[in-house]
Amino acid sequence: MSSSNPSPAVFWPKKYRPETAHIYARNEITIPAKPETIWAWLIRADLWPTWYPDADKVKFTMWPGPNLRIGSKFRWNTFGLRLTSTVHEFEVASRLSWVGRGSGINAFHGWVLTPLPDGTTNVVTEETQIDWMALVAGKEMQKALFDKHEIWLKELSRKAQSGLPE
Repeated sequence: MSSSNPSPAVFWPKKYRPETAHIYARNEITIPAKPETIWAWLIRADLWPTWYPDADKVKFTMWPGPNLRIGSKFRWNTFGLRLTSTVHEFEVASRLSWVGRGSGINAFHGWVLTPLPDGTTNVVTEETQIDWMALVAGKEMQKALFDKHEIWLKELSRKAQSGLPE
């Protein structure tokens, strides 16, 4: 389900590029659902805590939600840390990315959804971290990030197969 090669579809800001980041994780899954259904679950950040165990206390701080959009800012807990994330890229049913910052954390998280001829969707999620916590935590944090993103993808698949969010 994973690879160490960055996705060519993620538009990496220069300072977050995988080859220069302290931490880089890439996960991939094929989900038996259309990109539009997967997208509907992915952009409902307020619902993440109901199905992704490492998301908690999601609150929009710019734009009211409930859907993410370009420029959306939201605060949330993940990995036991409080982050403020800002949506950097938003291409409907195709690409989503945000920059997340918190105490000792500066991260870039990208998602790429690619429809496949058989009606399924390839989903890639990638994250880099460049702040002091990433430097100190190193490989241990990289493995934890990979493991948590595996759960995120599996749960996203489960939710997308159940239909659209209400």
